[in-house]
Amino acid sequence: MSDRRRINGPSGGTIPPVYASSTSHSSIVATVRVRTRRPTELRKIFLKTGLTPSASGSAYYELEPSPRNRSHAFSFQGPSSALKLTCTVHGPKPLPRSAPFAPHAILSTHIKYAPFAAGERKGYLRDASERDLSVHLDAALRGIIIGDRWPKSGIEVIITVLEGDEVAWKGDGSPGGNTLPVGVGNLGMMNVLAGCITVASAAIADAGIDCLDLVTGGVAAIVTPRQEGVGEQINIPQRHRNLQGDAQVVRDPCAGDHENVVAACVVGHLSARDELTELWLMGNIPTYAPSNSTQTLLQEALMDEAVASATEARRVLEAAVMEGAARQSQQIIPDKTSL
Repeated sequence: MSDRRRINGPSGGTIPPVYASSTSHSSIVATVRVRTRRPTELRKIFLKTGLTPSASGSAYYELEPSPRNRSHAFSFQGPSSALKLTCTVHGPKPLPRSAPFAPHAILSTHIKYAPFAAGERKGYLRDASERDLSVHLDAALRGIIIGDRWPKSGIEVIITVLEGDEVAWKGDGSPGGNTLPVGVGNLGMMNVLAGCITVASAAIADAGIDCLDLVTGGVAAIVTPRQEGVGEQINIPQRHRNLQGDAQVVRDPCAGDHENVVAACVVGHLSARDELTELWLMGNIPTYAPSNSTQTLLQEALMDEAVASATEARRVLEAAVMEGAARQSQQIIPDKTSL
């Protein structure tokens, strides 16, 4: 049901039409879609806390956009999109009197895309994908908050996606322009969820809410075929490399960097406790042997790389939290020289 009090824009995308060129599609796809980063290299992360004074805690998260590879003059590649998130935390605050007694704090998560965040315009009401992301975020954060210290209280985590990591591949209308079994939108959702977990943890720490540990999100994917000049395969023993063919496990995947994403995994990881609060697998793990040993091996390698990606992101999270704590201490304790 649409909101009649607003003047809604078009429900579909607003990207201008792209016409197929006269050159061969295979040459364009082969020269344009290339991952310039190493398999273990993550995109640069910007994270800062304390941007919303009216909230108990807030944070801003941004990922560096992938380089726009346009190797062919007749190639129409969509603009590189970055991941930009804002998070505000309200609470702990008392629940309404009509609410039943709760011996612990009630956590409420809310993720909403801005209307201009994705290639397809989003509505003002949350759809199924946004509610699904909120459920995954709730599961990731519920295991770290010590809710017993705030009985009959509520904590609200609100995240707004300013720009989603959903790079639509135009590819000059080639039949293989979008050959992702996981799906461009699904891979973008997993990157959004990993960013939401990290930025929510930073905002909760900025609000001064007691937690067991800082939780960070990490994403890894199995891509095929193997691209030249990217690097060697990782975390796959030598005796199994002849079974899994061109499959390769990479960290921090982007839809615009890989021709074929077979499976992807996102985790919420507690580095200090070495525990997982969230695990989401999507896609088909390739099997190259009669038994399931190779499939299990690739699945373990996929989860291990997702955990390693979350561990790398924790460094940025710790630096942002310490910087925010130092800034708050300077506001509370004035400088003696200014007295």
